[in-house]
Amino acid sequence: QVQLVESGGGLVQAGGSLRLSCAASGSTFSINVRAWYRQAPGKQRELIAAITSTGTTNYADSVKGRFTISRDNAKNTVYLQMNSLKPEDTAVYYCNAVKDNAHMYWGQGTQVTVSS
Repeated sequence: QVQLVESGGGLVQAGGSLRLSCAASGSTFSINVRAWYRQAPGKQRELIAAITSTGTTNYADSVKGRFTISRDNAKNTVYLQMNSLKPEDTAVYYCNAVKDNAHMYWGQGTQVTVSS
């Protein structure tokens, strides 16, 4: 089992920045991918950024150039630096981990609200 705990959400004005953190604990060996998803009210959960165990990153077009995913392997922590935030970035942000290319784990979610 893997436990994921997010932190860093909050309220920010448009154009501002936030950094989310996701700390993993438990059986963290053989985690292949760490990722961030978000879900806005009335919308499906969407993948916005991912980073593999080798450091390869991918981003959704909607956040490319504004968000950066990174990882600190020593701390089993993944970060999402969010810059130039827009009101449409308002959502609950979820941390995700894929272990053994098969098992998916989720954090509890953290609210990000961007005011115009």
